[in-house]
Amino acid sequence: MENQTENTKTANRPGNWFLALISALVLASCNQAGNNGPVADSNNAGLKLPEGFGALIVADSLGAARHLVVNANGDVYVKRRNINDGQGIVMLSDTDGDGKADKKIGFGDYNGTGIFITDDYLYASSNTDVFRYALDENGHVVDPNAPDTIITGLIDRRSHNSKPFTLDDAGNIYINIGAYSNACQVQDRTKGSPGMQPCPILDSAGGIWQFRADGIKQTYGDGERYATGLRNVMGIDWNDQANALFVTQHGRDNLYDFYPELYDTKASAILPAEALYRLNKGDNAGWPYTFYYQVQKKIVIAPEYGGDGKQESTEDYIEPVVAFPGHIGPNDLLFYTGDMFPEKYKNGAFVAFHGSWNRAPEEQAGYMVAFIPFENGAPSGEWEVFADGFAGVEKIVTPDDAKHRPCGLAQGPDGSLYISDDVNGRIYRVIYEGGA
Repeated sequence: MENQTENTKTANRPGNWFLALISALVLASCNQAGNNGPVADSNNAGLKLPEGFGALIVADSLGAARHLVVNANGDVYVKRRNINDGQGIVMLSDTDGDGKADKKIGFGDYNGTGIFITDDYLYASSNTDVFRYALDENGHVVDPNAPDTIITGLIDRRSHNSKPFTLDDAGNIYINIGAYSNACQVQDRTKGSPGMQPCPILDSAGGIWQFRADGIKQTYGDGERYATGLRNVMGIDWNDQANALFVTQHGRDNLYDFYPELYDTKASAILPAEALYRLNKGDNAGWPYTFYYQVQKKIVIAPEYGGDGKQESTEDYIEPVVAFPGHIGPNDLLFYTGDMFPEKYKNGAFVAFHGSWNRAPEEQAGYMVAFIPFENGAPSGEWEVFADGFAGVEKIVTPDDAKHRPCGLAQGPDGSLYISDDVNGRIYRVIYEGGA
């Protein structure tokens, strides 16, 4: 602010007005050319954002765009699902500096969701494997046809088969292996079918497994189960301040459908909580035997295992650090470490909510990006809606009503926030344009 005042004073001095005019014209020309950074779209790409923020569309119509990362040069790598063109990964480049991708390169003939980037490697997952691509000094893949296979042979039973993952600073990779079940019933998603205890699924799914990021062709026997009792984790990120792993879980479904005597449609629409967990090695979050009842703020026994809808569990299960309403689909998690956004966002968590289907006949919810303030590696305030308007309609009866659904989050080298949409494959970029 002091510099702005001093510049104003200098421009108003007698004899300097002409230089000031020329400087202003040059600055305006640079802004129009995109050389002074990206400029938000006039309608903020259709998003509702806090004051001072803007958004632009980087790319569109990429197909089912899942998780994404950005290299040090600003190129965006997007993981795609349901491909039929042999391009499970696309790299988007902005060669003229206007914030819009004008070059696209595709490779990786496999479906999947997970992707992660370091200075030296790009990691990406299929539904059974994790691959590693060497990068050159520009952050570009050296040989897209010859990745190393880091992990292989992970279970894929179609349901919850995405394998999102993250790395820590010690060379470990943490990968979600989702449970191919709703509540581990003898007959899955069948009214009256009892739950299995112990749940046999937990030996190879329903948790987070840890492997080495520099290993080759590791299988289950080379890794270890880091945490269990997690139905399906989609958001996963390492928090450097806490030196700990954080994940977002998708909660179980069908409470009203199978147990109308215990849950009405309104309760079933918000239960159980979509949860943000901090995980330590050996933790158990309680699936399928329990779930977190955020209204009562306690872990309750699931009805398939004798619960009456309110009975609290006495087992040693971990509680979430943040509990969101049920069935809003937290699909990615990002701890913000950039310098572009105001100080309140530093080290806080962004969560992309994809929406769900199991709120009917109540109105659907989610389809937004939330923010949680953090301090010293722990939540320091209530969560809030950061970006909204992706769905493009006011009332969402079914997920198909939404024009866009947030799925992935990434931080650019300048501190901007990238968001992917897996309906039409739109890539958003959120920038801060506010005052000092």
